[in-house]
Amino acid sequence: MSSWGNAVKISLFGESHGEAIGVVIDGLPAGESIDREQIRLQMGRRAPGKDRTSTPRTEKDIPEILSGMLGDRTTGAPLCAVIRNTNTRSQDYGNLMSHPRPGHADYTGFIRYHGFNDIRGGGHFSGRLTAPLVFAGAVCRQILERKGIKIAAHISSVGSMEDARFDSVSIPAKLMDRLSTVSFGLIDQGREEAMRTLIEECRMEQDSIGGTIECAITGMPAGAGSPMFGGIENVISSIMFGIPAIKGIEFGSGFAGAGYRGSQNNDAFYYDGDTVKTRTNHHGGILGGISSGMPILFRVAVKPTPSISRQQETVDLQEHTDTVLTVQGRHDPCIVVRAVPVVEAAAALAVINLLAEVSE
Repeated sequence: MSSWGNAVKISLFGESHGEAIGVVIDGLPAGESIDREQIRLQMGRRAPGKDRTSTPRTEKDIPEILSGMLGDRTTGAPLCAVIRNTNTRSQDYGNLMSHPRPGHADYTGFIRYHGFNDIRGGGHFSGRLTAPLVFAGAVCRQILERKGIKIAAHISSVGSMEDARFDSVSIPAKLMDRLSTVSFGLIDQGREEAMRTLIEECRMEQDSIGGTIECAITGMPAGAGSPMFGGIENVISSIMFGIPAIKGIEFGSGFAGAGYRGSQNNDAFYYDGDTVKTRTNHHGGILGGISSGMPILFRVAVKPTPSISRQQETVDLQEHTDTVLTVQGRHDPCIVVRAVPVVEAAAALAVINLLAEVSE
């Protein structure tokens, strides 16, 4: 349940309040140069404790590479990295085994694992497990960038507040580079203050708020992917739903396209020199599960953080009665901000697997 991928396979391990969390990446090509500073940059974008939009839990999230690299190059052997958990308060979770938090996997995990699952900080269900996912994506995106493929995402919305959208036909490399290095990624940076104010209002009201993230992949050659069950949408979706709190995904015009006529939604082809392009990009760079060469665009929906400080109704699994619960611990008032680099990392893993199939 914690492994994903075919050509490049990842296996995540650890729990939120355990000794450490980590990842094993199998199938990476040998001899690839990996910049550790770039890895730390991506890890820092996801790391908690930077400001009031995230949990006050502070973790440096410095990965220790145990195998698979010699100097700054991959060896071809499985690459294993661990990230130590150094700031835990497990006492905040003592009552959750019998009092499941609404919106969390406490109840379903209790049923599935017969009460033996680690409940502290959410255990293996925790968003903390996205840290090793970002590490794996940070490695893969460096390999992809040398192939001319860039990946960047931004906060598309927080609540009802929206950012500008990517130009679906032409996305400047400069914009992609900026978004893939900042911690509060917006196309229109003038909207940051209002979004931060809304998140702070929710925090002060002992509440939380959700939003959406838009991700773009540029430089993807035409012809990657497969029809039916091996399509690009299938592969990207399967790893995106491995990110806690992701509840929906759409590609290209997505659900809005369901209200269009065919004449509106179809993208006209034309030649740009020897390259076939489309004048619009409602298809989001994917036709029949295969890349068209246009930017691949998708959006994911991120639910509000379920751990809120307001009193909520729940049940007592030991006494079989209804009761109330006030959640303790430290939690993000808005998951969306820190989820942006996680979405980028997952996209990088999806793309590196899709390209490996083309080269076979």
